[in-house]
Amino acid sequence: MGIGTSIFLLAVGAILTFAVNASVGGVDLDIVGWILMAAGVLGLIMTAAVWGRRRQTVATAPAAEPVEYRVEERRDIVPPR
Repeated sequence: MGIGTSIFLLAVGAILTFAVNASVGGVDLDIVGWILMAAGVLGLIMTAAVWGRRRQTVATAPAAEPVEYRVEERRDIVPPR
């Protein structure tokens, strides 16, 4: 889950929890909002943890010797006129 999705879940959850006063048959929208906000916060924490690991430096083996390329001219082909 990315940062954008996490923020979206937080926003939708906050709207359902604090701004909507409707009732849907058998579903408590306040609880759904709190669950969405919790999922958004968890997503932000997980994204921060993953991005934090990616930014660590990793030691790599030294680069191999550069490859030498040789270009040879073919003399058996007549150039176009």
